Amino acid sequence: MKHLTIEELDAITEIETTSNILRLTSRLTGMRFSAISKMTDTHWVACAVHDELQFGLEAGDELLVEATLCNQLRANRKSIVIEHASRDPVFWEHPLPKEHGFESYISLPIVFSDGTFFGTLCALDVLPRQFENTQMLEILSIFTRLIGTTLELQRSRA
Repeated sequence: MKHLTIEELDAITEIETTSNILRLTSRLTGMRFSAISKMTDTHWVACAVHDELQFGLEAGDELLVEATLCNQLRANRKSIVIEHASRDPVFWEHPLPKEHGFESYISLPIVFSDGTFFGTLCALDVLPRQFENTQMLEILSIFTRLIGTTLELQRSRA
């Protein structure tokens, strides 16, 4: 956990609603894996995980940032939404969905009020999903702001 400080992990777990946010993210998207991550220039670190899919990642686990789709999000700060990766015009040939065996994926940035990028709220599933709920991204964005605000408050107390 060298890329995630104890204070950051404590702040995430102190958010009483962290597990609820992840469960709601899963229910809202229909995806069985959701996570809050911190990203550095080199690593994606799981801060909190809800895993009904048995995907195998736990809080504190790290991936090389190149091994994630979140890396693109970090660069442009735009949400990524994939309903059916193998049929998606952008991602159908991308190696990550194939390598990790997922079809649906969503990721939104967690950004502090000063513009500093922290990480992501993401979800995925091995099955394709249709995101017919037009308010879904708005609700997930509210979750990312709640997470970011809580982390900022914790950071200002430290």
